[in-house]
Amino acid sequence: MSISAEMVRNLREQTGAGMMDCKSALVEAKGDAEAAREILRKKGLATAAKKAGRATSEGLIGTYVHAGSKIAALVEVNCETDFVAKTADFQTLVKDIAMHVAALSPLYVRKEDVPAQVLEKEREIYKAQAASQGKPAAVAERIAEGKLKDYYASFCLIEQPFVRDGKLTVGQLVQERIAILKENIVVRRFVRLKVGEALASEPPAE
Repeated sequence: MSISAEMVRNLREQTGAGMMDCKSALVEAKGDAEAAREILRKKGLATAAKKAGRATSEGLIGTYVHAGSKIAALVEVNCETDFVAKTADFQTLVKDIAMHVAALSPLYVRKEDVPAQVLEKEREIYKAQAASQGKPAAVAERIAEGKLKDYYASFCLIEQPFVRDGKLTVGQLVQERIAILKENIVVRRFVRLKVGEALASEPPAE
């Protein structure tokens, strides 16, 4: 199958990958755009793995304020150099992550950040639910571990499906940008604000 310039351009717009990378992926996928995107994603994973652990002392703080100014988010995303921090690709990534935080309200950056006591409480709830349905202990344990993955996908930023494209997680979005920008990228922290939302230190409203 011949690969048209339009097919390459469309894949580039979807992924941000280079033209030659997009064409190679489409050739390998025999013109299947979804398969080509998966090929690019896997290459991004390999690139990200090689760069993991490299120091990320530069970056940006991005903001997003939702229409009506009732919800806002602040996020810090780090990279290796100031040069990359100034690129349009990196700036767009930071803005997209801030918008995602405002929209989906994660509680933690990554699953490793979930406190052990929170995980244990969730695990016990899931096991009790399975046991109430007559599941053996070993099966209940497996069910609980499976539901913890759903918990991570609901409350951990890196594990959440990206709000603009549910086919990839925020973590995969970051990995794609690592492959494009050739630097390690780390989402460091975030804050989400909602007007009228009580602080943890405040007593509940009467």
